[in-house]
Amino acid sequence: MSTPFRRTSTRQSAAVLASARQRQEGTRTGNTSVRSTEHAFLEMQSRVGNRAATAAVQRARNTTRDGEAESGDASAGATNAKKNAPKKDYRDRIAGLLDRFKKNLEPIDTFIKGFQTPTNGAFTQQAAAAANEGLKHSAAASGASAASGNLLTEAAGTVVSGMDAYKNIKDARKHETGAGHHTAKKKAKVKGADTVVGAAGSGSYSAAIAKEVTKVQKAADAAVASEASGIASASIGAVKGMRSALRAGGAARKYRQVKKLGDPHLVHAASLARLKESREQAGWAAAEAYVALDAYWKDEGPGRLEHVSEAVDAAWEAMGEARDAAESLQRAERDVEMLNTVQGYAKKKQLTKIGKEAVGGGGESVKAAAGVVTAVAAGTAGLASNPVGWGLAGAGAGLVLGVTMYKALRAATKRYEEVHHPERWATQGETPAEAASRGESLKHALKFWKKVSKGQRQAMAREIYALAAGPDVSGGTTAEMRESARALLVALKSGPAQHKLAPEAWAESLNDPARKSGWIKEIAEQLASG
Repeated sequence: MSTPFRRTSTRQSAAVLASARQRQEGTRTGNTSVRSTEHAFLEMQSRVGNRAATAAVQRARNTTRDGEAESGDASAGATNAKKNAPKKDYRDRIAGLLDRFKKNLEPIDTFIKGFQTPTNGAFTQQAAAAANEGLKHSAAASGASAASGNLLTEAAGTVVSGMDAYKNIKDARKHETGAGHHTAKKKAKVKGADTVVGAAGSGSYSAAIAKEVTKVQKAADAAVASEASGIASASIGAVKGMRSALRAGGAARKYRQVKKLGDPHLVHAASLARLKESREQAGWAAAEAYVALDAYWKDEGPGRLEHVSEAVDAAWEAMGEARDAAESLQRAERDVEMLNTVQGYAKKKQLTKIGKEAVGGGGESVKAAAGVVTAVAAGTAGLASNPVGWGLAGAGAGLVLGVTMYKALRAATKRYEEVHHPERWATQGETPAEAASRGESLKHALKFWKKVSKGQRQAMAREIYALAAGPDVSGGTTAEMRESARALLVALKSGPAQHKLAPEAWAESLNDPARKSGWIKEIAEQLASG
């Protein structure tokens, strides 16, 4: 039965040391440009980035220590159980630490990509035009610092993705069929691709560091390093752009499949009409039974009491049938409205994904074009000394930054609602948690490392499952409504083929209450993916 919907490091890097040496040389020679406003700004950028990264490392370490202390207190009575599976606990602990470390670095990485790197390009362009060596080398030092921050975040994400891919591969082998198999298999593919792209991105950032360091050190092979960096940047940008295009294409196909299902109000118009007719007939039958009861009640002839008793039984039965018919119609109308709601939500999610992938992929493609300009201009002044290259790089960074900020804002809003309005997406029969105050909710919203566990997507997944589940789980749903909900599952790529099951076995899995949580998790994943 469907549930009612409620809206309800202390060591300095080579780049920084080189920058310090350059500042000392400038002081000895009396170069006033080194003490320019631009130089000071770039130096401040580098220091801010390094301090922010150090703070992120400290936060991750402190969080891990606190988490270990809490888990140690909570698991005092389960020591023997931990001894039986030390490798798994150790691996999970490492994965959790790395994931938290990466998420603490992501805001810094966003600042670098969206602000520091384009600003460095602008100052390098200005230094090349004015032949200002001091500013040029300061910008190179800041660029090396920025690329180092990007590399740290990318490398951490690559390791986390690799570990997630390995874990999901094992889970897919463990669950040979069904929703658990499909969810794990899809995650393994996505995380595997993330690992490959992350490794390539790490190589690109390493080449960018080498390019900036050669500029700082005035190395003879600066042009070669710049060319290599441009090629690497163009390659990784092209790969990311192509991947975004494939994701957008997948979301578009899923959108079309859901749209083909049609408007539930029209699809189920005939079945609703039949139920209305049944309700009317049951109402007339009940009325006739009461008329007969009234007639027998007034009759003074022999056998009056026997006839009245039979009429009372008939009237009672007719009223029960009328009540059941009315409840069936009300339930069907509510299910049609819910099916219309979840189909609309599924289409909206796919359109949103198409938009995000198009903008993000476009930004990566523009950055790839900027990498090509870097490679072509390497024999002269490099990327940022070329206004076209600088403009492309800045435009690409702006597009990617826009998508990142949109995602961050949406996630923060969902975390706020999760604790400030817990009743909005609560499960039927579950007592909602006490609503947090506005201040506490804002604090929770800023915890960017936490995922939303009780939001609209999870609520929609529960509703879809309730409509598609078998009679043992949702006995009040009509057969026509159940078939429509299962057609929606097929459109969302959660059908028998994806689960490696025959249609009968797939339908049986929907009729197994023990598999409810796995199905809801699967549907929630498919709503968010393309």
